[in-house]
Amino acid sequence: LISCDCRRKRTTERSKMTKGTTSFGKRHNKSHTACRRCGKISYHIQKKTCSACAYPAAKKRGYNWGQKAKGRRTTGTGRMRYMKTMTRRFKHGFREGGQAKKQVAAN
Repeated sequence: LISCDCRRKRTTERSKMTKGTTSFGKRHNKSHTACRRCGKISYHIQKKTCSACAYPAAKKRGYNWGQKAKGRRTTGTGRMRYMKTMTRRFKHGFREGGQAKKQVAAN
């Protein structure tokens, strides 16, 4: 006996899957755009709020259940132009403008 795959072919032709490729072609409207505060593409145009940082709210969005997300935008993830010199300056009591003492060679 020779098995026939006729039934299987007929069912696939009849039932088209429309959740994938055909649906993706219809997606051309943007609901989110770049946020002024955080820079992510999370600012909802109609709601006028950012889903990442909650702009224009005064307080930045952040939750304890998202520790990794908090770590991505906390102190130390940027240049830290001011903060990176703090530990060194703190050691000597934030001295400024003085003349360095001459070092005497040990005999």
